Amino acid sequence: MHFPKADLAVHSGGPHLTPAEVLADPGRTAQRLKAANLPLAAFHVVIDNPNPEQARAELRAVCRLARVMTVPTVTVPAAPIGADLDAETTRLSDWVRTAESEGVILTVETHGETVTADPAGAVELCRRVPGLGLTLDPSHYHVTPHGPVGHDAAFPYVRHVRLRDSGTTPEQFQVRVGQGELEYSRVLTQLDRVHYDRALTVDVRDVPDSPFPVEPEVRKLKYLLESLI
Repeated sequence: MHFPKADLAVHSGGPHLTPAEVLADPGRTAQRLKAANLPLAAFHVVIDNPNPEQARAELRAVCRLARVMTVPTVTVPAAPIGADLDAETTRLSDWVRTAESEGVILTVETHGETVTADPAGAVELCRRVPGLGLTLDPSHYHVTPHGPVGHDAAFPYVRHVRLRDSGTTPEQFQVRVGQGELEYSRVLTQLDRVHYDRALTVDVRDVPDSPFPVEPEVRKLKYLLESLI
């Protein structure tokens, strides 16, 4: 679809590439990705290994792969809502050091089911963990139990962005482009104010029972964003 780059999902238990596979054979993994000849903007990584040492080893392997593939950003989920913020600070501080040792930026995604569901919590986490950034998914701040939530304070910490169109209710989390209420121009204006110069990812997902074909919506959002920048 003529995108210059793509995001790559590296998820434990996922259908494609997993962190354990990267750790087991990083050279072969790099060869596979290079053979695909698709430049990458970011890795979206989910590591479910309950052993902290093994989880760190998997993260290091993924970050090393990112360095080899010249991918600047690795995004991971933050802890679930209600988690102890001190413990999460300790975990992410360790993970940031691991990522920085490989020359890549670690970010946590803004997500309605994690401690970043509250923009103030996302900002506090970044303040507690020097070097940590945010992957902004504004849909999670637009579709909340209490309606859209202001998140201007988060923009200085944004290092990656994922976009789709959304309404204001859970069943409208992903809608056809133009049928939602997400203000792309305002998002881009806020990013411009903090001199954001990184990627914008179109994140329209091919979910089960989708009420509309995904590919046309991906194209529409791509062209819309290109017209705004």
